[in-house]
Amino acid sequence: MSKRRDVIMAVKALATAALPNAKIRGFDGDTARPTNVTGGGVVIGHPGDPGEPAVDLSPLTYNYDHPITLEFAPGGSDQAGGLDAMMGVFGAAIEADRTLGGLCSWIEAQAPDEDDTPSGTGSQRWAMLDVIASYSTPNPLT
Repeated sequence: MSKRRDVIMAVKALATAALPNAKIRGFDGDTARPTNVTGGGVVIGHPGDPGEPAVDLSPLTYNYDHPITLEFAPGGSDQAGGLDAMMGVFGAAIEADRTLGGLCSWIEAQAPDEDDTPSGTGSQRWAMLDVIASYSTPNPLT
């Protein structure tokens, strides 16, 4: 796998470990929002675009600040409290491993953007945020 893919999958693993009761989807496939959110909620990951790297020439190194977008939706009736709880637990997981086990030099979550989306059972509260993963690789293709 490439460094980019390793980082994306490590963010997915971080979300899975932090929110074991949530359905984790996207990252490498289905990114559609479900019509109903139940149980421990849902997290949808979007791989994002690493953008143009900063390049060091000696040794040749490509440095990325890669935004990986995550959408959070809680299950249950306490939408605002559930959303805050999900993001709080995920934020604590980021703080506990800022390097994703050494894959990155730093990861950091940006402030969330919240909205309400009509669903089959009323309105579903969602929050979208970017996790910025800073990492380097000697080859932009691997």
